[in-house]
Amino acid sequence: MLRIGLTGGIAAGKSVVSRRLDALGVRVIDHDLLAREVVRPGTEGLAEIVEAFGSQVLAEDGSLDRSALAARVFADQEARARLNGIVHPRVEAASRALEAQAVRDGARVVVHDIPLLVETGQAGHFDEVLVVDAPAALRVERLVHGRGMSQEEAWARLAAQADDEERLAAADRVLDGSGTVEGLADQVDEVVAAWRAAGDEGR
Repeated sequence: MLRIGLTGGIAAGKSVVSRRLDALGVRVIDHDLLAREVVRPGTEGLAEIVEAFGSQVLAEDGSLDRSALAARVFADQEARARLNGIVHPRVEAASRALEAQAVRDGARVVVHDIPLLVETGQAGHFDEVLVVDAPAALRVERLVHGRGMSQEEAWARLAAQADDEERLAAADRVLDGSGTVEGLADQVDEVVAAWRAAGDEGR
């Protein structure tokens, strides 16, 4: 089985790639989704977050107020590290279970979609690292116009992640996310065809 790590800076186009992979029948394990599941109401993960950051990070219904938590940690490297220490081990355990199920199901390629793959030192855990890249100014524009952020908020989000050079240094393949959705999907098709051809050769 080929284990792929997929990552990219915020608003680079990684979600487009992930959706296209899924449409092509590639098993994708979404670590951001898992990060939400491990802090649902009633979980140990949420209890630890409240203990670390206070009840002000909870919404009225008792769920995690992700916006409030983001405001608390994105500008504070120490707080971000503490949050990662709570969430990431739980996400790792959940992803291992899903990968084991994929193996039992006969999957030949499993893609781990990990927003902070480089930041959390996981690049060496995969057979291949696939990075979606787009210029920082374009990503800020997408955050401002697509997600309603201010320029300052958008640049702060970029600053909280690895810089482009670090991410590209970890890449085995790079997809250009600066163009159209269709163009990015075409690049994904080519990569999947290459993975499947390599798998056929190794059989």
